[in-house]
Amino acid sequence: MEALHPRIRILWIAQRAITALVLGLVIAAVDRWVIAVPTVIILGTVALVLALGIVYAILLYGRWRFELQDDALYLERGVVTFVETAVPFVRVQHVDTQFGPIERALGLSSVVVYTAGSRNADVRVPGLTPERARKLQDTLRNLAVESEADDAV
Repeated sequence: MEALHPRIRILWIAQRAITALVLGLVIAAVDRWVIAVPTVIILGTVALVLALGIVYAILLYGRWRFELQDDALYLERGVVTFVETAVPFVRVQHVDTQFGPIERALGLSSVVVYTAGSRNADVRVPGLTPERARKLQDTLRNLAVESEADDAV
């Protein structure tokens, strides 16, 4: 099983920090325009959400793994709910490499695998270096083409 790049934790923690900040701003808006909320409640809520987000990101990093098996891409991830996913190569429609501005700043990319057969059928492998993401994308594309040829008999 292959782990994600350690810098993904920074991205996940940054996302949780933004969530905590937005929540703090919402509570502050409620304090200003609806009902008085003590400052200690606002700051405590933001601190608690941020702390939980950091713990969640660290635990998620320790549990996120993927592997190319003989006939499928296999993923394991989750903290509260553990999810195991197998994406058969024969179901792969196309594969994208994506990287947003924060991912680019951290030197990370994601591979998104789109599959046939159901609505919203896509799987994302985050936290890869751009080189590893391109290599995984090429490998998945080649395995999908090989599987399609084998399945067409």
